[in-house]
Amino acid sequence: MTRFQPPVGTLPSLFSSLQQLYGVQPWWPADSAFEIVVGAVLTQNAAWTNVEKAIDRLKAADLLSLPAVLAADPTSVAEAIRPSGYYNVKTQRLRNLCVFLDRQGGLDVFAKHDAALQRSGLLGVNGVGPETADDILLYALDRPVFVIDTYTRRLLRRFELAQGSEAYDELRLGFERELPPDVEMFKQYHALIVTHAKEVCRKVPQCRRCALAAACPTGRRCG
Repeated sequence: MTRFQPPVGTLPSLFSSLQQLYGVQPWWPADSAFEIVVGAVLTQNAAWTNVEKAIDRLKAADLLSLPAVLAADPTSVAEAIRPSGYYNVKTQRLRNLCVFLDRQGGLDVFAKHDAALQRSGLLGVNGVGPETADDILLYALDRPVFVIDTYTRRLLRRFELAQGSEAYDELRLGFERELPPDVEMFKQYHALIVTHAKEVCRKVPQCRRCALAAACPTGRRCG
């Protein structure tokens, strides 16, 4: 396994640079922790605008609660979440997760469990991978777990801090080693990375428009 160990101070410095550039990011708007749980499943392979449409349809159908999802006909849930794509697969994944949470005594009870047990339990649910589990842990349960996504991997490669072959948990633990266990910082850092990736650090990088280009090896080469 490739070792992810950026120079000491690099990840905090990058956070500061992104924060100065974009400011505080409103992130993962939701009316409840359960809505975040649902969103974490629906956002798999989906644009957030489509996830929002699906959540609005769940609300309109009174299906945005643990008991409601468990009691509903799966076809009703699938129809509500259609905008998020792969709706039949996601319906089953959402039901799997709801069954798991119900067996734990509900989300409020599950939220009181040890963080390591929470993570291992979530990862044991069919259809819940590391990114989905960590989205739930960080945003719904306020656990200091760093979320690794496609945008994070892209930024690390562009800054030549990672090679791209690192395992998910190697990158996650690398962030968690270098940063204080601050839930709000982790939320903001993840949000800032996504914002930067959408603004300029795209699949085809817009380095000439990037305020961080001088500090980025990829940016310097583009210039």
